[in-house]
Amino acid sequence: MPETMKSWHQEAFGLDNLLLSERPIPSVGEGEILVRVRAASLNYRDRLVVDGQLLPVLPEMPFTPVSDFAGEVVEIGETVKRVRVGDRVAGNFWTEWLDGPAPLEMINHAASLGGPYQGALAEYVKIPASVAVRIPAGLSFEEASTLPVAALTAWHALAETNPARPGDIVLVQGTGGVSLFGLQFAKELGARVIATSRSSEKLDRIAALGAWKTINSIEAAPWDERAQELTNGAGVNHILEVIGGSNLTSSAIAVAPEGTISLIGFLESGNFSLSSVPLMLKRARIQGVSVGHRASFERMVRFVEERSIHPVIDEIFSFDEVPKAFRRLEQGAFGKIVVSLEGQSRDRRSS
Repeated sequence: MPETMKSWHQEAFGLDNLLLSERPIPSVGEGEILVRVRAASLNYRDRLVVDGQLLPVLPEMPFTPVSDFAGEVVEIGETVKRVRVGDRVAGNFWTEWLDGPAPLEMINHAASLGGPYQGALAEYVKIPASVAVRIPAGLSFEEASTLPVAALTAWHALAETNPARPGDIVLVQGTGGVSLFGLQFAKELGARVIATSRSSEKLDRIAALGAWKTINSIEAAPWDERAQELTNGAGVNHILEVIGGSNLTSSAIAVAPEGTISLIGFLESGNFSLSSVPLMLKRARIQGVSVGHRASFERMVRFVEERSIHPVIDEIFSFDEVPKAFRRLEQGAFGKIVVSLEGQSRDRRSS
């Protein structure tokens, strides 16, 4: 094994300060493993961290960003029993949340990969063995790299907390990673999916993936009225709320009695205000969802394998194209943006 690796890191916040250089390969201690990264995928959170936003306690510099990756174990520390050299793994985002109730550290983002802990935009990454999760056998490293945050968030919302049942109606917003995974999981759980987007072209594509109904949120504004029409006034059982802000008001109108709004994102705003009476009368709930624990990840992996689910990838960038990959993320991808450490860039939008 070489002594150094290529790694993206920053000495100051901002995408323009993200630099590619040679750095020492991390040494492995007790209970830790070293993973050769084969692919990483980008989340909206990663861009916020790169810009010095979101985290209440900023990571120490030099800092390597990005939480999601897939690779193979090349070294294990003493006492490690869960994985072996050669295993294909990803890392659970929350390093202290392995099962059950979430630990208090999560409130301050104090124990997450890719900020404040060092991230995966490097040829090798060191993680606690306890967070390693074997990736689905049928997925490439590029596909598997999309699972730790986007897929697990959708899975935890729809399969772990108040699970979707056959016949339920699930509404997903936009065509980002969480929403498209939500579509795929909901279908396999027996639910029907309504998808919203401001783009007719993207709605055509999401319909081809199996959405039951689609809503152009510009042409059908407010979209909640159209959702009520499509459900004959019954409303939507599960809503993956990734926009936030004033959009949450529409979700509160569209949700069915005893339905669930999973608050996941804040693309519009991190603040919201809405009338409490409709939610009270409907006995509906708003639940915050922040990815999931390792046990949930492992159950999701088995489900992905059993149902032969393949993530939707918008575009694959080579390792030296990381700034370009982040810019594509800002444009509004259809699915996930992936950085491959072993291949050329590929546009998947037409596939």
